[in-house]
Amino acid sequence: MLLPPKVTDRAFARLAEINAAGAAPRALRIAVEGGGCSGFQYDMKLEETAAADDLILEGAGQRVLIDPVSLPFLENAVIDFTDELIGARFVVNNPNATSSCGCGISFSM
Repeated sequence: MLLPPKVTDRAFARLAEINAAGAAPRALRIAVEGGGCSGFQYDMKLEETAAADDLILEGAGQRVLIDPVSLPFLENAVIDFTDELIGARFVVNNPNATSSCGCGISFSM
């Protein structure tokens, strides 16, 4: 059985800040696609609605969506938000990735 990813309180809090500034509440979609410099890459975007087969992770009144194709690649991962000197962004700490590129968006398994 797959262990679903976890979303940190910090990531849910940042998503709440983003949604406070907008008209309609949106969920953060995390997907894994082929490509990038390491073989796979994360795609993150805001969406208003979930698909019928999405895994929905909820916290602090916010939602993170993951499609069933991406779910095995994100098993036991942690979705976080970081605000560092190089910039603020959502990040995926993925224990399944054997290597990743410097940008943190591309990885291999």
